[in-house]
Amino acid sequence: MRILIVEDELASRKFLTHVMTSYGQCDSAVDGAEAIQVFTDALESGDRYDLICLDIMMPEMDGQEALKEIREIEKEHGIPHHLETKVMMTSALGDPSNVIEAYYKGGASIYLTKPLDVEKIREAMVELGFLKKSIE
Repeated sequence: MRILIVEDELASRKFLTHVMTSYGQCDSAVDGAEAIQVFTDALESGDRYDLICLDIMMPEMDGQEALKEIREIEKEHGIPHHLETKVMMTSALGDPSNVIEAYYKGGASIYLTKPLDVEKIREAMVELGFLKKSIE
């Protein structure tokens, strides 16, 4: 699995990379503009990302704007909705307006509020269909 981690804060980016490496190969970007470039390059080379972990609050271009652009690029490349890259939005903002914008306007697959932990991420991976639910 290929994973793109988009996070401007170094500590959060390192934590996410550390956790997500157990699920697949991780690349990173520090803002939305860089994420779009990395995503587009991967798409055009035929080595698409399966998952993008995308922070909302970033300089240059925020996660909401980057997600809309990513979905537009996928449309331009003829990628049907059911084959779109899964996007895990992450944010310290849990207010309804951000959640609604991420899901309904941006096309996020899942929305996690910070602080993130290993269990919250594992549950999200199950919900996204990347992992099977463990039987306890």
